[in-house]
Amino acid sequence: MPTSAPITTSTSVGPMSAESNAATTARPPAGDLLVANDVVAGYVPEVNILNGLDLTLAHGEFVGIIGPNGAGKSTFLKAVLGLVPVRSGEVRFEDDDITGRQAHELVQRGVGFVPQTRNVFPSLTVNENLEMGTYLQPSRFKEQVEYVFTLFPRLKERVSQRTGSLSGGERQMVAMGRALMLRPKLLLLDEPSAGLSPMLQDQVFLQCKEINETGVAILMVEQNARRCLQVCHRAYVLDQGRNAYSGTGRELLGDPKVIELYLGTLARNA
Repeated sequence: MPTSAPITTSTSVGPMSAESNAATTARPPAGDLLVANDVVAGYVPEVNILNGLDLTLAHGEFVGIIGPNGAGKSTFLKAVLGLVPVRSGEVRFEDDDITGRQAHELVQRGVGFVPQTRNVFPSLTVNENLEMGTYLQPSRFKEQVEYVFTLFPRLKERVSQRTGSLSGGERQMVAMGRALMLRPKLLLLDEPSAGLSPMLQDQVFLQCKEINETGVAILMVEQNARRCLQVCHRAYVLDQGRNAYSGTGRELLGDPKVIELYLGTLARNA
């Protein structure tokens, strides 16, 4: 099993320094929460989307995953949740092999997930959406909803409103709030800024950082690569289902090869 030392990828990334970490929240204490080791996975037989992906995420850490379309970013989140078959390699959570476990089991273990699309129930009210977040432990609703309202005060103002009538940014708050209702140790976010205006995108990224500062580890797939690298502790650049680069956000933002090969294209696609 890998240790918490930085993963060696196809390009060497220098050690994290105080200067390189200045633009992000201070790194949390070491200790692996999630480890992916040589993961190969795909949706249909004999067609692999992930081709030996390695990743580590520490307790309380904020890690981003960026890369071109089709690189396997969202596929990896689904592989963690058991929604895509893992053909070889393993995924470990709190040092327990969770490879292929069902999504509801992982929710019980402390993993929350916010998909990119269809992530709210539009015909239900905000309150009813949040209630769905505690369907496995309904007795915790009253306590947990107050926690979510402290993170997203706007939702308390909209508590009786149907979610389908909310703005895009407010719906994203509902989706994240529902995933936080069981106080997960790890929150998986798939393109949380997708389809939002630049102003609302900034709001979502700041909210993600605030959630992380409460102690929730975050693994975020994001097409807005520059903004992702500005808020996360570390990041991985995927290409064709493999690790291409890894390092702190500032290191990757300043790496000439990452800028040339990925950041320009990703910025245009964002």
